[in-house]
Amino acid sequence: MALFGFGKNKKTQTTQQDSVSSPVKVLGSGCASCNQLEENTRQALIELGMDTAIEHVTDFVAIAAYGVMTTPALVVDGKALSSGKVLSKEEVVVLLKETRGNA
Repeated sequence: MALFGFGKNKKTQTTQQDSVSSPVKVLGSGCASCNQLEENTRQALIELGMDTAIEHVTDFVAIAAYGVMTTPALVVDGKALSSGKVLSKEEVVVLLKETRGNA
């Protein structure tokens, strides 16, 4: 049944450019720990040469939607990879390499 797009085979192709353009998100209230995670993430992206935006999400409803109960948290490609601790720049580099696979 093709009504409203159901039943159609839609093929979407994800390119490297698509994954690079999706923002990395830091979840948290804006406290010192959240800001430090954001800075460490920024430094990791620079080190890897990744042109990726960082979005700082402070809305607790949006944070909870990721299943995160403790902040700060790091979200990459829509998945919460860490919560409740400030990752070092080196730890962020490792996570980005694992999830983005291009660095």
